[in-house]
Amino acid sequence: MRTLEQRSADVGSIEEPFEAIERDVFAKAYRYTRAAEAAALGLHPYFRPIAAQHGGTVTVDGREMIITGANDYLGLTQDPRLKQAARAALDDFGTSCTGSRFLTGTLTLHEALEQRLAGFFRKPAALTFSAGFLGSLSVVAAIAGRHDILYFDRENHASLVDAGRLSYATVRKYEHGDMEDLERLLVRDASRAGGRLIVTDGVFSMSGHIAKLREIVALARRHGARVMVDDAHAAGVLGPTGRGTAEHFGLEDEVDLILGTFSKSFASVGGFIVGEPKVVDWIKHMARPFIFTAALPAMQMAAALEALEIMDREPWHRERLWQLVAQLRDGMDALGFDTLGSESPIVPVLIGPDELTMHFWRAAWDAGVFTTPALPPSVPLGRSIIRTSVNANHTSEQLDGLLRVFADVGRQLGVIA
Repeated sequence: MRTLEQRSADVGSIEEPFEAIERDVFAKAYRYTRAAEAAALGLHPYFRPIAAQHGGTVTVDGREMIITGANDYLGLTQDPRLKQAARAALDDFGTSCTGSRFLTGTLTLHEALEQRLAGFFRKPAALTFSAGFLGSLSVVAAIAGRHDILYFDRENHASLVDAGRLSYATVRKYEHGDMEDLERLLVRDASRAGGRLIVTDGVFSMSGHIAKLREIVALARRHGARVMVDDAHAAGVLGPTGRGTAEHFGLEDEVDLILGTFSKSFASVGGFIVGEPKVVDWIKHMARPFIFTAALPAMQMAAALEALEIMDREPWHRERLWQLVAQLRDGMDALGFDTLGSESPIVPVLIGPDELTMHFWRAAWDAGVFTTPALPPSVPLGRSIIRTSVNANHTSEQLDGLLRVFADVGRQLGVIA
């Protein structure tokens, strides 16, 4: 039997898993056995059902486990104020809007949330979407056309990659965080017609790195490009008041568009864009994924709106988060793990080979830590990680327990000395 790493090399990427041309469109599905093989070995870490959540722990199969790797950064998903806001919205509006925003699905809550988002991010206009992924598709596909050029960091989120394809624009990818490579591409396209948009994650979801926004903005202005930052993992987390990557660098007036999601710090679901009114209005009227999707239900909007108010009023959630981030990252570094230079609440632990990473996950799971590995194509081949993160509801004792498990498993498997 081939190892998981060998099978990863065979698969290559999610986008093109098999090269053979088949007569039956289902053939690739019938032939796919990787997940079943991993499950048979007890090494399938995904789709594990959580029965209950309590701050920094979850209940799985009747067992309480420390959870790490989730994105509830401010710990607000269990906040009673969000639950109450969602219940009130349910009573007022019911369970669904049953229509798209373009037709019968716009509620007063949509407009209230959009107005509040625009104010929070210090931009004049905002628009919400039914999912963060949908926001990426809507914004990029509406803004960038066939003659335009998109410049993507190679670690940008998959939603942006798919959005680039949907847009029909030319997509240029520069090496992760490599500003010389970005400038090389901008210079190469200097004489080409069309608009330019540099798109970057604010915080990269696998490495935990923060985008080099100062350099990106400088290059954009030098070469006549616009800048969009996907702040899914930065909103509520970075900046003196939690307004994200642009605030972190003091560049709020220099970033043209900020994309975000409600599924992290906002403790809900959905997505948003903030920017200048004419651009937001163009997206509102031209983005097919937005126009032809049912509107975000009232419960999710009410929860996100309440989370936004708490972010603004109670900075201690963010301050507590960063204290715990330091404990986790410093603890992993002290044990000898490679955390890939993380600068954010996402603290990746490099394991390396796929097979070893899966065995690391399983041993940590058996010891009571709920976490998940990231394998190719989410990370480079041979650079698989265990993706850890904290939320503001974790306790120092829970993180101490997590670090003890990682220390024991790391030494047993030879990842650390």
